[in-house]
Amino acid sequence: MDITLLRHFIAVAEELHFPRAAMNLKISTPKLRSSIAKLEANLGVVLIDRTTETTRLTTAGTLFLTDARAELAASDEPWKPPLPAGGKAKAAKGKGRAPEVKGQPRPGKRRQGR
Repeated sequence: MDITLLRHFIAVAEELHFPRAAMNLKISTPKLRSSIAKLEANLGVVLIDRTTETTRLTTAGTLFLTDARAELAASDEPWKPPLPAGGKAKAAKGKGRAPEVKGQPRPGKRRQGR
């Protein structure tokens, strides 16, 4: 069983609120929802009952929560917070002009006489 999926399930089970759980895990809410859906697909049961008003654990979810906590405690994989998103720095290309003002003199500058 993937330890990351177990961490995501435990966070949702404790919060019973997807956005708060995602914020605590420092991941996006859609990623958390897809993790839970993937875990449910792997197990073949619905663990969380999602309605528009509430999020509740099903009976299978309550039983799986104790197993998930035990498996997470037994794992030797240390938890590392996710790295912040980043990438290559882009070089500045100077100040551009909007297409609608191209060809007009810049404000505050005089046109060069001929």
